[in-house]
Amino acid sequence: MIGRIIQPTADGSFTVYDERVGECFHSIHGAVQESLHVFIRSGFDWCPKNTVRILEIGFGTGLNAYLTLRRAIETKKEVEYETIELYPLDIELVKSFARSIEDEALLLRLHEVPWGLRQPIMPGFLLTKIQADVTLTDFSGIFDVVYFDAFSPEKQPELWTEEIFDRLYTVMSDTSVLVTYCAKGEIKRRLRRVGYTVEGLPGPPGKREITRAIKMLK
Repeated sequence: MIGRIIQPTADGSFTVYDERVGECFHSIHGAVQESLHVFIRSGFDWCPKNTVRILEIGFGTGLNAYLTLRRAIETKKEVEYETIELYPLDIELVKSFARSIEDEALLLRLHEVPWGLRQPIMPGFLLTKIQADVTLTDFSGIFDVVYFDAFSPEKQPELWTEEIFDRLYTVMSDTSVLVTYCAKGEIKRRLRRVGYTVEGLPGPPGKREITRAIKMLK
């Protein structure tokens, strides 16, 4: 059985340490702060569309989906959210850290909906959770925002390849963005070789920089 251990983070929210990988799902300097900074403000808020199609690599604790839903409500945007995760968290573990979230029931709802089905969570927010290996997945659809939230390149090098980024590029709309917490030079070079315009942005607490990769056809 895969060992997952709940750990508190500096902003009062919790992350999960995965013993199989040897890494936490979110920053110990603040899980919610990191997710808001990297994925919501730098990715979701970047997209000007009223209906936003999101692909997330790594559902994990569900925090990115939860914060996206709350932000969609605030901005009155409609969202079609698709997420890929090979090893979902046990629901009892989720219940243990969900109490640290403002809307505990909403986070639990995201985890409890069935895998493999397109599910309405709230009016204007559709969620599809896919349990699959990203390296073996044929991406389909067209997406405006990609949340690339896999474990680090050191822990999951097979997910940070140029081939994966190229496959993602082909299913992104003509004006779209990929955001990730990783700012390593080699990862940026791979993104550029695929065709993205790559930006280094200031990072959240505990991290100097993050990466935003823009696909914009001229």
